[in-house]
Amino acid sequence: MSSSNSEAPLTAPPTAISDRESQLDPFDWYAEMRQNNPVRYDERRQTWDVFRYEEVDRVLRDHETFSSDLTTATVQPRGRDDDSGVLTMLRADPPEHGRLREFVNERFQPGAIRTNRVRIEELTAKQLAQIEDNDRIDVVSDLAYPLPVSVIAELLGIPIDRRDQFKQWSDAIVARAPEDTDAHTAVQQRRSDAWTEMRTYFSKLIEERKNGTRDDLITLAATATELDRDETIGFCILLLIAGNVTTTNLITNAVWCFEEHDVTERIRAGEIDRAQAIEEVLRYRSPVQMVRRVATEDVELGGRQITAGERVTPWVGSANRDPEMFDAPAAFRPERRPNPHLAFGRGIHFCLGAPLARVEADVVLGALLDRFSTIEPDLTDRTPRPTFHGLMTLPCAVER
Repeated sequence: MSSSNSEAPLTAPPTAISDRESQLDPFDWYAEMRQNNPVRYDERRQTWDVFRYEEVDRVLRDHETFSSDLTTATVQPRGRDDDSGVLTMLRADPPEHGRLREFVNERFQPGAIRTNRVRIEELTAKQLAQIEDNDRIDVVSDLAYPLPVSVIAELLGIPIDRRDQFKQWSDAIVARAPEDTDAHTAVQQRRSDAWTEMRTYFSKLIEERKNGTRDDLITLAATATELDRDETIGFCILLLIAGNVTTTNLITNAVWCFEEHDVTERIRAGEIDRAQAIEEVLRYRSPVQMVRRVATEDVELGGRQITAGERVTPWVGSANRDPEMFDAPAAFRPERRPNPHLAFGRGIHFCLGAPLARVEADVVLGALLDRFSTIEPDLTDRTPRPTFHGLMTLPCAVER
């Protein structure tokens, strides 16, 4: 496909879901695309969009044909996915992917994460204690953001009292660059500044942890012979951002879904398994709606011919609503079983932090339901989060 003079930034949404409401509820558009145009090329964004479960699953699993290294694309639209210049497991293919991930895999296995549950419960109780006398709370700013960033900060071995700074960095890194030239430039500059500041911050910590006397993830990375200095920095930055942004959205989306579909009391009473309900949240409102890949060879996908070097965007949020895979996919069914959603990906890039996110969501939601007898979200002014699927704020009226 040829490039367009009116190309959009890499992070720009498709035109059909470029407004606020459609970003929060893109599901009718997904359904239309699955039915009429399941694999289609977007000239403006210069990428192939993929919508059906079968093809999305294939793209995610087949890392040999669909690479995570976006720098291999033959056409590079303006705007980068990041400004780090550092190789991380997120954008690496084998064998580099294994080298960048295997040294830390054991720390994120379900069994290892379960040992952290008590500490997560303590951090959650501490956070809830700050708002227990309030009759209104904001689920995002009062709980869904502070808790995940506190947990990942402790695991990394960095001070929790700097979490406001971590939020500023994270928000700048994941911000969507608008198409307006001046605004796009400003977003890119903030992103670049955030990377620079984070590199400086972690460089100092990594140097301090090289003696290996502490038991935290920065020390693990600093003493890992598999990583060079830049890769160690990239690892720390990736964990800090990925360890809080998506979990924030998962917790927020869960409160939203439970109340919107009137299942909160049944979950509170134990009539519906909370962990199972969280899996349905992951399917129904996946925090990550799409990912990006590049074709490494000419390949046929869904009846369309994709050329080597072209970008491919599998829409996870659409795959998770595919009626070919899920019965009544537009219905929120917290008891759905089986639930083979793709919210955490597939294949070698299956989310490293999935066990942690599940435990955090279970602990936070359980504590929230135990602490408050009434939780009434105000959804009259919904503002979507940039890049990820969720809300910037979720004010709620609550009662003890």
